[in-house]
Amino acid sequence: MSRRDAKRSFASRPTSPEAWVRAPGKPATAVEAYTARLTIDVTPALRGRIKVTAFRRGQTVADMLRALLEREFPDDTGSVR
Repeated sequence: MSRRDAKRSFASRPTSPEAWVRAPGKPATAVEAYTARLTIDVTPALRGRIKVTAFRRGQTVADMLRALLEREFPDDTGSVR
């Protein structure tokens, strides 16, 4: 059996506040591009249909619903994300 060290060290904090903030630029992953959460209440039956449809399409529920929302609510300002 392996033994744990009794004293563990924590990660050190950056020395300046600027080091805490990530530099602006392209998000590292697609998930990081979406920074706001949206919570809705749906019936268990609808939730099941959504999950089955996403599975059949080979997508995640989140990706499928993001695409649906983008289609229904396009960015009419002409700006790029």
